[in-house]
Amino acid sequence: MTTPVERDQSTERPTVGAPFEAARRTPPAGPADRTAAATSHVLLTFGAVLVVVPFLWVFVSSFKTTKEILASPFSLPADPSLANYATAWTDAGIGRYFLNTIVVVGCALFFVMMLGALTAYVLARFRFPGNKVIYNLMLAGLTFPVFLAIVPLFFVLRNAGLLNTLPGLIVTYVAFAFPFTVFFLYSFFRGLPHEVAEAAQVDGAGEWRTFFQIMLPMARPGMASVAIFNFLGLWNQFLLPVALNTDTDNYVLTQGMAQFASQAGYAVDFGALYAGVVMTVLPVLVVYVFFQRRLQGSVAQGTFR
Repeated sequence: MTTPVERDQSTERPTVGAPFEAARRTPPAGPADRTAAATSHVLLTFGAVLVVVPFLWVFVSSFKTTKEILASPFSLPADPSLANYATAWTDAGIGRYFLNTIVVVGCALFFVMMLGALTAYVLARFRFPGNKVIYNLMLAGLTFPVFLAIVPLFFVLRNAGLLNTLPGLIVTYVAFAFPFTVFFLYSFFRGLPHEVAEAAQVDGAGEWRTFFQIMLPMARPGMASVAIFNFLGLWNQFLLPVALNTDTDNYVLTQGMAQFASQAGYAVDFGALYAGVVMTVLPVLVVYVFFQRRLQGSVAQGTFR
């Protein structure tokens, strides 16, 4: 036999939860919403087709001979072969350019991430005279067109003995990506709780240990995102290498592909050329596919804090 209190509680539970359940229900989409959704899907599909179809055509053509490409450009390869990849890797020098690009981008990425994280942490967590001025100068670096700095960079690297060298290109890449790295990581470090750093200092941790063992791991999403953005931008960089690195032995992939496409004149080996394009694009595509979720989840987190 139930008491009045128990009966009231048992009868009140559905009525209390009803407004919350109703609030959770998604309102039915109206004609305007359905039209906007359909339009956006059509535009996104059209944009995806514009990007995917040319790459698939290049990928399929990389397994065909030049004669077969010119005779039937949209057909599947009659006898698929990896000979074009071997030709591009060895005869066209794509292997050497690929190694140079890995060295330059890898070293530049390491230095710019380390220096950018240290700078962003100091600007975000410490208050000192000139703090805002330095941060505003970093923001100004984002608005400065790269091509306006080509001539000064040329003379600076020449006077330093770094012109037409891989170390000179690494230094230039670091300077190119540094303002964006500081800007992106600044909001991440600023949003981290101060109590954690204070607790570490109470336990006897110094500033360096607090940064590397406490604060830097907490900013891992931002570090991963800005590293991916920097990798994509530096891997595809063309203007800086062309102006500051004219030694063919130190060419990076973008320079090597441009030289390979132009040096043959009318006797272009299209099969090997397309194979080189696939090898150039593939690392960027793999990085984006594997890390796209981390990019989508952390860009807004760092920008709108």
